[in-house]
Amino acid sequence: MFQSKSGPKKAAEDADHWMSVSDLMSGLMIVFLFISILLMRNALGERDKIKEVAVTYQNNQVALYENLKKEFQNDLDAWNADIDPLTLAFEFKSPDVLFQTGSAIIKPAFRHILDDFFPRYLKVLSQFRHSLNEIRIEGHTSSQWNQQTPPEEAYFRNMALSQERTRSVLLYIQNMDAVKSEKEWIRQNMAAVGFSSSRLVLDEHGHEDAERSRRVSFRVMTNAETQIRKILQD
Repeated sequence: MFQSKSGPKKAAEDADHWMSVSDLMSGLMIVFLFISILLMRNALGERDKIKEVAVTYQNNQVALYENLKKEFQNDLDAWNADIDPLTLAFEFKSPDVLFQTGSAIIKPAFRHILDDFFPRYLKVLSQFRHSLNEIRIEGHTSSQWNQQTPPEEAYFRNMALSQERTRSVLLYIQNMDAVKSEKEWIRQNMAAVGFSSSRLVLDEHGHEDAERSRRVSFRVMTNAETQIRKILQD
């Protein structure tokens, strides 16, 4: 007949059982600790890589701005142009020089400016191509069309106009003899974008400045975001 274990022998077996469970739990805790340390190290590594990209991006942005400023500092006033150090947008702000009202045909004065500006602009950018993602030619309009046009219709008419204007600029610079050897790079890395009246320039009272809102800019887009996304994916 089976006899149940009792006394010192059973107590010893129970103690061995609980020691085995305790050892197992301790082992699992050590494994989890190692996993946590590994994940923390990976997270810190990714953080450091992202920080490195951000620092490199900032340094490149400052260097590019300084190089553009140095190259064009004697031309900005004559062209009524400006360079934004934060967005790296090279902005032409004289609508009477750029296009006829309601037209996408480039005026002779703006053609003359582009003939001087763009080859030099491309030369400055050539030093930073490893950190560039895209160069955008951005077109902006006022919110006006004519008094009989509803605001929504005016917006889309101006959208079409701003897009046509930037395409005209892109076509013109791409066919310049001075940058003929860079034609393929221009085609692959430059885009024409029209923003209509979505980014108006406002006066000190918060009202639309229609004259200043009509402008064209060349804007540098860096590849910092692409590099950070690649780090996170890897």
